Amino acid sequence: MPTRRFFLEGLECACRIGAYDHERLGPQRVIIDAEIMLADGSEPKSDSLDEALNYDLIRNAILEIVGSRHFDLQEALARELYDALGALPGVAAVRVRTAKPDAYEDCREIAYELSGL
Repeated sequence: MPTRRFFLEGLECACRIGAYDHERLGPQRVIIDAEIMLADGSEPKSDSLDEALNYDLIRNAILEIVGSRHFDLQEALARELYDALGALPGVAAVRVRTAKPDAYEDCREIAYELSGL
């Protein structure tokens, strides 16, 4: 049986994140990637949104969590995202990646990944 997955890649968000004083001055740019593996037997039987996981739910869950509070750690943000996405209907497993592209001048980004895949 084939596996089915949704990929949300490169969602750029303004997030209040960071443990250092200078990071608490305002939101930072964070890039979110999520991979959602769908459960066996959850494939739509017809071409109807009512039978599918609406991927608006994936994006909206991420945006709601990112804007909900200050996070000291990427690990805490990723865990909240991971748990919320894993609780969506028909989801079997999740991979979440958070990245701070502006944390250092000498690298593209510093990222953290949490995966149950």
